[in-house]
Formats: sequence, structure tokens, C-alpha cells
Amino acid sequence: MDAQDSLFAEDPPPPAVPADAAPLAGVPLAERLRPQTLAEVIGQQHLLGPGRALRVAFESGRIPSMILWGPPGVGKTTLARLVAGSVQAQFIVLSAVLAGVKDIRDAVEQAKDARRRGRATIVFVDEVHRFNKAQQDAFLPHVESGLFTFIGATTENPSFEVNSALLSRATVHVLKSLGDEDLTVLLDRACTLLQAPPLSAAAQLRLVAHADGDARRLLNAYENLVATAGDVAEFDEATLERALGEMLRRYDKGGDQFYDTISALHKSVRGSNPDAAIYWLARLLDGGADPRYAARRIVRMAAEDIGLADPRALRLALDAAEVYERLGSPEGELALAEAVVYLAIAPKSNAVYKAWNQVRDLVRRDISRPVPDRLRNAPTKLMKSLGHGEGYRYAHDEPEAYAAGEHYLPDGLGGQRFYEPVKRGLEARIAERLAELRTLDDAVTTPR
Repeated sequence: MDAQDSLFAEDPPPPAVPADAAPLAGVPLAERLRPQTLAEVIGQQHLLGPGRALRVAFESGRIPSMILWGPPGVGKTTLARLVAGSVQAQFIVLSAVLAGVKDIRDAVEQAKDARRRGRATIVFVDEVHRFNKAQQDAFLPHVESGLFTFIGATTENPSFEVNSALLSRATVHVLKSLGDEDLTVLLDRACTLLQAPPLSAAAQLRLVAHADGDARRLLNAYENLVATAGDVAEFDEATLERALGEMLRRYDKGGDQFYDTISALHKSVRGSNPDAAIYWLARLLDGGADPRYAARRIVRMAAEDIGLADPRALRLALDAAEVYERLGSPEGELALAEAVVYLAIAPKSNAVYKAWNQVRDLVRRDISRPVPDRLRNAPTKLMKSLGHGEGYRYAHDEPEAYAAGEHYLPDGLGGQRFYEPVKRGLEARIAERLAELRTLDDAVTTPR
């Protein structure tokens, strides 16, 4: 098998544990697991699969100047290194955070020297969006003359951050966040390399969700877990939470009676009993609680338990808090009492509260799903050429100013419903309106 064939081996073996690991002791896990061949690269199959743009460039040995645009930890630097290795080119790395025009000049001289020796050069600029216009312009004549191939990596939209002259001379490749399956494969490689205990299923799901498509973030967190967890047979979710520093547990700053009184006040408001609610408010303030704390809790009650059944409740709670700030005790306490009574007798709905908690839980555990192309902003030619905004339906141009059958959630979440209004107060009318809109959606025979 020649070097080119080995580059595309279909099933590469997992990275072997070095016989002498001591020299690697201080090398971060992410660097130790950096792919050495294209076959080891995880993800980006839309660019690296058979017949795809970068795969063709690798196989042909014709490497054009390019911009690699994507979020952190998806392999931009790795791909640039592999590109250089595939054509045995001199690889010069510049960090736009640290480098200046002098460094660019030095790179040009190195490229000239390599050309005299018959060797090609690839100049890789990490975080190219941090270079100013003059620095970016310094590359132009040398890219045009073919002195070197330019590869820039950026997490920012090149339409806005890269000069149009340089952008016109480079192909833009969009890299995607790694999927859960990709991150799981990477986690298996890390476990093999470190000879670490396995993760429980729950811990693995949590760690993958924590990484959010970023391979470096995944490996850094895993390396920290292995280094701090101690001698265990299995890494469970609790151990992982400690290693990630995401302990969210609270401790009791007051006594049980204080919090029991707050609980009784809240439950009395939720239970629509104004007499009990005003009683527990008086007990709370009489016991020495800060009225400002009580005001904050009252605002919370308005948002959590009344919601859109009576949107005036939230405004009244905020007004009561402001009145107390102006008057202080005891006069301002009357405004708090007024708010508590109003909240107790108001129609109740926790529909938004439930929807918000459901969405937050989904977002925390789910991947960062991309915005569908039709919903993306497309103010530049590049963004339009990538399909941004294509197929978007402007609601005001549709009957009843509603694009029936259109989907606005990310792909994979179509049909998901979070907010379901109750049939009380204003939300009863909101429920009717949503039913009307869903009827229009159902009438569309070929939804998007």
C-alpha cells in the first residue's frame, strides 16, 4: 500500500498506546489524538466523502487556496495539516492573534527559498478574521503569483471578516459541528489511549452534550475527568459533574421556617386563596424578611403561575416592587399586599413556564442544531450562493399574513410543540388563535 492509499484507509485502527508514554505526559489529549491521516478524521463527510470537494483535492494533489469556516473544535487546523502532508508541502503556520506584517514577510521569504528547492508551500493562517485589511492584503500578490497556497481558518463569517479580494481568490469550505456519533467514536479513542475506566451510559450522554459538537472541548473535559476522578471502576454522571465544575446544588442560607413560609405564600397564590396569601406575606415580613426579597418572589409568581392568562399581573407585580423602592416600609408593603391579592385571584396558567423548562432541557441536552438555510440571513453574495435565505416565505405576503405549512424549528424537530395554552383568562383566546393557525397548516397538502 503506497502513501496515497494509506491516506484513505477505510477502517483505521484506533490510536495505539505509546510504548513509552512519558514524553507525552505534558501533551494535551486533543493534540495526542490529532488525526495523522485523512482516514482518522471524524466528521465532515460532506467535504471528505467520495467525490466531495476536499477529498478530490487530496486525491488529485491540486490544492487551491481556501477558507475553512466553522465552529471551534471541528478540525480546521487538522485538515490544513493533512492537506500540506498530502502534497509534501512546506507548512507554515501563522496565528492572526500573534503575527504581524513582519511574520508574513518572513513566510514569503521561506516560501521563496522552498520554491528554489522545488518544494511547494502552504501558509496556514489560524483565526484569519483577526487580521486587519492591510495584513490580509499582504497575501494577495503571492497567492496570485502561485508562490504559496493560502489556507485560512475562521470561526466568523468570511463574508464580513475576510477582504473581498482575498475571498475571491479562495474557495470557502463550511465545516460543521461534530454529531453525537462522531463524538462517541472520539471518546472511544480517548478511552483506549488513556486506558481509562468506561463511562456509564448517562455520563457519556452528558459529556457528549457538554461538548456540543466541539471535539477539543470533549477531549479536554474527558482528560480532566480522568485526571481528577481517582481510582474508580466506572465514571458515573455524578463524577462527571464534579469534574466539569457544574455543581448547581444550593445550600440553605436561612432556616427551614423561612423557606417554608415562602413556600406557603407561593402555594397560596397558586391555589387562588387571597386570604391565605396575604396572611403568609404578613408572616414573612413580620419575621424579618427583606421586603425586596418578597417583591422578587412576587414577580416570579406572576411569571410562573399567572403568565399569559393575565399579562397585567406581571406588570402589577413590577409596579409593586417599584412602589416599595420609593416608599420603603411600612407604606410600601401595602403595594406588595395588593399585588399578592391580585395574583391570587387572577386566572392561572403555567403554560409558558412549562414550555420554557421543556425547551431549556432540550437545548441543554441536544446538539446545537443549525438554523435551516431558508431562515438564515443572506446580506452577501457568498451567503446567497450557500443557499442562505433561499425558499423563505415572507408571512406578510401570504393570506392572513401567515405562511401556512411553513416550519421554523431546526431540522429534526419538526412538529415539536412546547407551548400549549390553558383555557383560562386571555390564554383561552390565545388557544383559539393557535387552533385557527394549526387548521390552516393542516389544510396544506404538501407542507415544507
